[in-house]
Amino acid sequence: MAKSAAARKAQPVVEPAIPDFDRLIHEKTRLAIVSALAVNPTLSFNELKAILKTTDGNVSVHARKLEEAGYLICRKSFEGRMPRTEYALTAAGKRALEKYLGHMEALIRATRGE
Repeated sequence: MAKSAAARKAQPVVEPAIPDFDRLIHEKTRLAIVSALAVNPTLSFNELKAILKTTDGNVSVHARKLEEAGYLICRKSFEGRMPRTEYALTAAGKRALEKYLGHMEALIRATRGE
C-alpha cells in the first residue's frame, strides 16, 4: 500500500554527518606536502618541488602556511656556498594529518554505507 504524501513528509530525513575537515590540510598542495613529510623524516625544498611537480612559489607559499600553523618546521643552512632548505613534519602536523585521515575514512565508510 502506498504511503500518503503526509506520511512521507513526516519521516525524518537522515543526512550524513560531514566531518569538520582541517581546511589548511584539505588544500591539495598542502595535503601533498604533509603526506610526503609523513613518510620522509625530512625533505629539501628541491625534493618537495620535484615530488609535487610544482613551482618554487607554490612550495614556498604552501610550506609557509603549514609552518605558520605549526605543522612543519623549516631549517635553512648552507652546503658549501649553496643555500639548503629542509622541511620536517612536527608532532602537531602528524596529529593534524591523522585527524584529517580519520575524517576522510569516516566519510568513505558513510558513503559506502558501512
